[in-house]
Amino acid sequence: MKLAFRIALRFLTSSKGQTVLIALGIAIGISVQIFIGSLIEGLQISLLDSTIGNASHITVSASEKNEPINDYADIMNTIESNYPEVDQPSPSITKGAFLKIDDKTNQIVMRGFELDRADQIYDFTSALIGDSKLPSAATNEIIIGVNIAEDYGIVIGDSVEIITPEGTVHEAVVVGSFDLKVLSLNQTWIIGTLDFAKTVFGYEDNQVTGIEMQIAEPFDADLISAKMTDEIPADGIIYENWKVQNEQLLSGLSGQSTSSLMIQVFVVISVVLGIASVLAITVLQKSRQIGILKAMGINDSTSSMVFLFQGFILGILGGLLGILFGLGLLWSFSKFALNADGTPVVPIFINYNFIALSGMIAVVASTLASIIPALKSRKLSPIEVIKNG
Repeated sequence: MKLAFRIALRFLTSSKGQTVLIALGIAIGISVQIFIGSLIEGLQISLLDSTIGNASHITVSASEKNEPINDYADIMNTIESNYPEVDQPSPSITKGAFLKIDDKTNQIVMRGFELDRADQIYDFTSALIGDSKLPSAATNEIIIGVNIAEDYGIVIGDSVEIITPEGTVHEAVVVGSFDLKVLSLNQTWIIGTLDFAKTVFGYEDNQVTGIEMQIAEPFDADLISAKMTDEIPADGIIYENWKVQNEQLLSGLSGQSTSSLMIQVFVVISVVLGIASVLAITVLQKSRQIGILKAMGINDSTSSMVFLFQGFILGILGGLLGILFGLGLLWSFSKFALNADGTPVVPIFINYNFIALSGMIAVVASTLASIIPALKSRKLSPIEVIKNG
């Protein structure tokens, strides 16, 4: 074994140019794999974050539209006690209404929250603009979308009227505006406390329209919501998850993953074929030396191990270079492919496990590629080689 390794190392160092070219070929293939895999993963994380990062993963709501959930506190207590993977569930009231400013009326969506809980989902605190603040408990304070504020010239301290579909009118004081980075929300949402929303819509203390929650692993939302349906029976409620509501996004993410995997597989195949072909030629180039070594007593197994070791060494060299090249490509992309605000077009996500796996693939692929030339060298007859010169 040791002799085969030394011979393999001698063969590689005696043809430095060829060794460097093979190692570079492996490195380029692995760097492309790392770059594409990391880019796709970063894009998927960015898409998920923008879609569900500040949104409910699982929502408990009434099975009949516009009907409230009764005794919601019992459901929340059950979820908090039996589902540790769920962050604090947040009760909410969501209903359409009208916002009257002087003689102008705008259709809006009134949302009432326990703001300390809801802030963990929607991050309202970070979305506040200027001197805005969150509504205080047990008050008629509200915050409004930035587009509503701009369109109607509403400033902090202004009083507005909220008119329900039933025609009741309630006065509210604007204490700020928010920008959730979604135009439809900024144009329609007004946010107050849960108690104020109950007052506006005439709900009882034990009634809400929904319970919203996030979970540690968003892709488990369908499994957990199904489990809740079985384990928390309650008449007139349903458990909805973000995956059902975003099927097109999931289809797109699945397509990205499949295309990325196919590209990586074909890259690895091309690397394997390249190594196999080059090492097969090396067998012919070194056939005389191999014949002489066999005549001196090296057996077929040792001669085969020479080429397996060559593939292994080339895999290590190519894998290390490929990781360096791949990280270099990712760094370059993050510095030169930028949005107008200076942020990367696609956030780069460095998955060290994936990078290590790519390096291991280089070693395994190049070792497997060397099996063909190893078998070829095993069949060489020293008498025929020396005889043919």
